[in-house]
Amino acid sequence: MQSPARTSPSDLLPHIARQYWLLTKPRVTQLALFCAVIGMFLSTTELPSLSRVLVASIGIWLLAGAAFAVNSIIERHIDAKMARTRMRPLAQGEITPLQAIVFSGVIGGAGMWVLYTQVNPLTMWLTFATFVGYAIIYTVLLKPNTPQNIVIGGLSGAMPPVLGWAAITNTVPAEAWLLALIIFVWTPPHFWALALYRIDDYRKSGLPMLPITHGPELTRLHMLLYTIVLVATTTLPFAIRMSGLLYLACALALGAIFLGYTWGLVKSYSDQLARATFNYSIVYLAALFAALLVDHYIS
Repeated sequence: MQSPARTSPSDLLPHIARQYWLLTKPRVTQLALFCAVIGMFLSTTELPSLSRVLVASIGIWLLAGAAFAVNSIIERHIDAKMARTRMRPLAQGEITPLQAIVFSGVIGGAGMWVLYTQVNPLTMWLTFATFVGYAIIYTVLLKPNTPQNIVIGGLSGAMPPVLGWAAITNTVPAEAWLLALIIFVWTPPHFWALALYRIDDYRKSGLPMLPITHGPELTRLHMLLYTIVLVATTTLPFAIRMSGLLYLACALALGAIFLGYTWGLVKSYSDQLARATFNYSIVYLAALFAALLVDHYIS
């Protein structure tokens, strides 16, 4: 009779490392870091120091990962109820809350040290404020208590380009806040598309998401209105001469496609279209910021 196979430490270590990696929500962190790096390159007419870009990116990533870990600790019971999130490490019991708290403290503390000592104190304090805004104000106060959670809480998610700008110049001028405003206005239609096709999940969670509290029809109308405001907002970099015609053309083309998606949801809803809208919204933001960057260096 053979004894049951045992997991060796060499097999267990990669699994544990992967669970901690997933705790930082790497896909969301990558988009945030991309926006921060765009802010770094837009902050100067010349190429910024690549070593500064690398160090600042590491510091911002560490604090962002710490914020997402805290979010996962607080929402572990909600995550366990939802198909989209029930495989997360804390929801599965792969990592204990205490282990996640220690992990968050270690990487968050390391991120603060990197930013304060190797970048500048302004970037550290702005990134720490973003951490508090997401992990505490949004997760604890807003998300479980108001259907406008994603609107109000969107400010913390809009901060990455401001952090990147501050990391290079030690200042946060109007241009940096304009980039944040674009992300702020982009967030509601982006997230509500997800909430629409995951509405059953959110019903189980008990969270007061707009499609549940006010209905899918009103949510789709809000998405369309926010997208119209978003397209108008994305023309502001051209209006203040932060960018040129190349960016403006890209912004209008990308915005027209986004409007097509949200108008389609208003006219004839389907989960498939809502999912496609959500996926396009991610491509939209990345392409918009990439166009802004290309225009910045060729104009």
